Formats: sequence, structure tokens, C-alpha cells
Amino acid sequence: MSLEDTLYPLLKLYEAAPQPVKSLAGRAYRAIPPSLRYGPAYSRFQAEAREVETWNAETIQRYQITALRDSLIAASKAPYYAERFHADPSKFESLDQLADYPLLTKQDLILQREQMVNPEFDAKQRLYITTGGSSGVPVGFYLHKGISRPKEQAYLEAQWSRRGCRVGDRVAVIRGGVTSSKAGGGISSFDATRNWLILSSYHLTLERLPEYVAALNRFRPQHLHAYPSAALMLARGLEQTGLKLDFKLTSLLCGSEKLTAESQQYLEQFFGTRVFHWYGHSERVVLAAQGRTSNNLHFWPTYGFVEFGESDDEGNREIIGTSFHNYVMPLIRYRTGDYAKITDGAVTEIVGRDYEFLISATGRRIALTAINMHDRIFDGLLAVQFFQEREGTVECRFQPGPQWQSHREEEMKSGLLKKLGDDFTLTLRQVPEVEKTSAGKHKWLVTQLKS
Repeated sequence: MSLEDTLYPLLKLYEAAPQPVKSLAGRAYRAIPPSLRYGPAYSRFQAEAREVETWNAETIQRYQITALRDSLIAASKAPYYAERFHADPSKFESLDQLADYPLLTKQDLILQREQMVNPEFDAKQRLYITTGGSSGVPVGFYLHKGISRPKEQAYLEAQWSRRGCRVGDRVAVIRGGVTSSKAGGGISSFDATRNWLILSSYHLTLERLPEYVAALNRFRPQHLHAYPSAALMLARGLEQTGLKLDFKLTSLLCGSEKLTAESQQYLEQFFGTRVFHWYGHSERVVLAAQGRTSNNLHFWPTYGFVEFGESDDEGNREIIGTSFHNYVMPLIRYRTGDYAKITDGAVTEIVGRDYEFLISATGRRIALTAINMHDRIFDGLLAVQFFQEREGTVECRFQPGPQWQSHREEEMKSGLLKKLGDDFTLTLRQVPEVEKTSAGKHKWLVTQLKS
């Protein structure tokens, strides 16, 4: 077990504490050796992520066959998989045999989650997490305590190091961190557990840009970790106002949204540093990142096993993954709902994670990526969708599942307003089905406003 997982339930208390308390507790926590914070599995995955880049194809294939067999055997203990597996996982000896196992959808996960849990692991070994609903389909699931999160940490550190980012470096973050639920509230806080300056992605407007520049120039981060949409808003704001950062970044780390080649080139030219882009998701099934020299996305072969579905009308292929190492709740041939653009056998772009924004009454642009709710407020819903036809007014349409409890609507509304801010009016509306595209794909946002 890792200290990180043991303390995870206290995270919200830490985040709600006054800044002096957070700083004191954070510095004390950061002084604890990583081997104690993340547990013994952390060092194993660190070594694995470091060494796999030197492995040949045969070694990688042997590893993947063994890891897939272990995941399939663990999955077969769960009632859901036991009913659907017709092949014997113990006889899995070839990657081609994975096609004998059924695909898993987000709807399956929503409706059958508890039936997918390996009963050989008790509740103390499970960590409940949600996807946050960034695809519009909020999903809850279990991670393997002491394994899943230390593994994620080790692999993220390994891939960020490709752009010179090291543990303990000063990092400024413009992602989904809530610094204030008020439109005119503070824009920053300090996370002493990681030496990170947290900047609000909810208040990044031209009017308040000088505050961001002042905060960045005081902190002088070595790296900027941001949603691509936030990085672009910052760059364009600096360009339009003539404001400048008085330090040079070592790298710009961009994840959670798509990043086109044109946007990456613009950001690299503007900030005068290399951009690093990667693809991952809360379910921790597969992970891909740009290489040391190539901007193509390469899936880590030891993190999980990736397959690609049939090409859609635009030539994009769905990412399908099978998790490694999470024996509490393995996800087998999981349809992520994300699509990859593949050119000449290489993944050049993740599509479908567009820059979508809600507009507040005061003109703030709130990236829907930042609305991710990594808690239980969406539990029991089959789909969530935002509708906006006037600035400052938003309707959240939700499609309930059989386990949804209507008394939780107020909790959902309160949680969303905390992120949206006090210059939004929010209403909830239950619908039998949310609006989809002509191709049947879920739409996270329906808007009648001009972008």
C-alpha cells in the first residue's frame, strides 16, 4: 500500500484548507521519500518505463502476452467477465487470441461496474475514481491501491523527462484547479506537495491577464503544464497585449485535449521552447506520448495493450485498450470513445477532444475540459450534456441510469456551480436521451453562441 493512496480520501480536506496550512502540510509531505509516498511498486514501474525504450520487439511481445494473460485471468474471477469469456485465459499464448474476447463499452461499465470487480480483492484494496465526464459519459471504476497510481506517476515522470522536466522542478499549472468560485476571485494557489503554482483556467481573460503575468514572473516556473486551450489563450493574450514573461520556459506540457500540429508549432515559436503532448485517461488503460525527437504519439507497450477499431468516415480509428496490472478491476478491450488519426502506421493526432467553451455573463470562457468532476456527483448517470444559447445561462441535460437517485440533483448543481462561478445561471433538465451527432456520437456541448 502507498501513503499516497492511503491519504487520497483526505485530498478534498487539504484542498479546502487555508493556504498557510496547505503550504506547511505540503512541504512536510514533499519531504517524505518518494519510495514511501508511492510505495514499493513505484520503483518497479520507474525502472520498467526507463528500460522498455531499449527492448526489442520480441521482448516487448513476451511482456505483453504475460501481462494480458494475467489481466484476463484476474478479470475471469469477476461475475461480469466470467459469463462472457468463452476462451480459457490460462491458455493465452498469442496476441492474436485477444480477438476471442468481447469488447467492453462505457455503458457496460456504468451498468455493470460492481460485477466487474475481482472478488479476490476486498474493499481496502480498491480505490474508487471517476472519469469526470469529459466525454459526456461519466464513468466510475476501481483502481488497484498501491499499484495503479504509483504506476501512473512513474510513467508520467518518465515521459515528461523527455522535455527536461524533473521531480521537484517549479511547475505552473493552468488546468482544472479551482482557485475561486467567484468571477472576480483569486487566480492562484500554491501546491507545496509538488512545488506547483496552480493558476485558474476559469479566470483567464484579457482583463485579468496582468495578474497571471505577475504571478508567473514572481514564481518563474521551469515548466508550464496546461490544457492546450489554456496555453493558446495565454499565448494569444500576451501577443495581443504586449505583456511579456521575463523568464524562459524549459518546456510546455500539454495534455487532456487535442493538440494540432499547427497549434503546437505556434506555441513552440511563441514561447521559444519545446511542447510535449501526450494522451491518457482516468481509467489508466493505455498511455501514449510524443517521442524524444518525433511528434507522433507512441503508446507505452508495458502500460497497457492498445488496439484500433475500424476506420470511420473520416479515416479515424477508435482507441481500444486492455489494462495491465490493475487486478482489482481489469478493463478488457475497453472502447475508450477516443479516436486516433493514423498516417503511414503512426498515430499523429488524437481527435474528438475539441476546444469547447461555455461563456459566462462577464465574458469568461470556461473550457469544458476543466468541468471534469472527479467525484461521485455524476454517479448513476448514463450521459451529461451542456446546452447554451445565451451568455451566462447554461442548461445541464442529464440522462439517468437505473441507479440514479433524484435527490442528488442539488449536489450535482452545487458541484457544477463551484466550477462555473457566480456569473452563471445553471438549470438541470432530465432527458430520456441526450443529443448526438449524425454519426451517433455523443455531443458534450450543444451551443448556439459563436466561438
